[in-house]
Amino acid sequence: MSEYFYTKKEAEKAILVGVALQSENISYDMMCEYLDELAFLAETAGAETVKIFTQNLDKPVTATFVGKGKLEEIKTYVEDNDIDLIIFDDELSPTQIRNLERELKGRKVLDRTNLILDIFAKRARTAEAKAQVELAQYQYLLPRLTGMWTHLERQKGGIGLRGPGESEIETDRRIIRDKITRLKEQLAKIDKQMVTQRKNRGKLVRVALVGYTNVGKSTLMNLLSKSEVFAENKLFATLDTTVRKIAIKNVPLLLADTVGFIRKLPHHLVESFKSTLDEVREADVILHVVDISHPQFEDQIRVVNETLGELMDNSKPTITVFNKIDAFTYTKKEEDDLTPIERKNYSLEDLKQMWMSKQEGETVYISAKSKENIEELKEKIYGIAKDIHSARFPFNDFLYQDFEIDEETK
Repeated sequence: MSEYFYTKKEAEKAILVGVALQSENISYDMMCEYLDELAFLAETAGAETVKIFTQNLDKPVTATFVGKGKLEEIKTYVEDNDIDLIIFDDELSPTQIRNLERELKGRKVLDRTNLILDIFAKRARTAEAKAQVELAQYQYLLPRLTGMWTHLERQKGGIGLRGPGESEIETDRRIIRDKITRLKEQLAKIDKQMVTQRKNRGKLVRVALVGYTNVGKSTLMNLLSKSEVFAENKLFATLDTTVRKIAIKNVPLLLADTVGFIRKLPHHLVESFKSTLDEVREADVILHVVDISHPQFEDQIRVVNETLGELMDNSKPTITVFNKIDAFTYTKKEEDDLTPIERKNYSLEDLKQMWMSKQEGETVYISAKSKENIEELKEKIYGIAKDIHSARFPFNDFLYQDFEIDEETK
């Protein structure tokens, strides 16, 4: 019975640190947008953001990333407010982490990559997802052993196995390399099983839901497939690809929900989740879901398109699904206001006109939450899926006879 009685752990108090680097063409406004996302990542990980520190620099300071004055400012605030965690929005070197932790008297210092890996570890449910995250964590850790002390368990030893004079850090490296090798072998076996599963699905048309994290892919998946895929208003609510067989009118197809993309997604994670992203590679149709209510939705579209470009050599039929129109808001300009029109002044109709001319494929504007314009989306999916199915099964006419029932003879 004792396992049911526990004290809820309080959220760790965190401060965020962002630097607008001129060398990387990061403007102050861009940095603020990235920090908003970092705050959401911190919340997803279970931390409470209490303050944000920012700085403009030409390039990072080699020893501590931020300048000496900014570090003193952070140090004073951390000590006065009993802060547990300091999170940087950029990737830090092992030396920078070690120096920062020493200056901040042993408090935890994380970079963006480490935070994302922590969230993925927390969200992983299946054996595949857990192995993928663990592999990414070890790949992240391996080159950083020089700058940090790990105290890994010493399971390997014995006569002839540990070289004369081998340092403990070399032993740690060997342990991690062995773990990486085993995890890669484990994932290779899982990947073979997944390939077999995909082959067993036959030649049904495959549709993949892709998009930035937290745009409503899982909610749309639940709506189209009438299933219960886990959906939550947090980043990376789902890591595992979920596939459901559905039918729109008289055409059967497979619908896959995939992991969400994000800015600065760690390279190790992309590599580790290669088998999961195979669902996107092998899809016949892409549903690119976009949160049109998000102020930076255009930047999110760019991030997803760049990631898809790395995954796939050829373009696929794509429907851009602008979701969350129920949450869309804009600021209407007064007629006598002569200042330039800003992004916040565009109405939904303005954006529709802009994106209809921009997009090469189909576009549709929906609300998965309030089920608005879902039938229009289904019609667009049906039109593309029917053409693909017809090309694969040219002699199967039965699927496409969309009979209309005569009410008098019913």
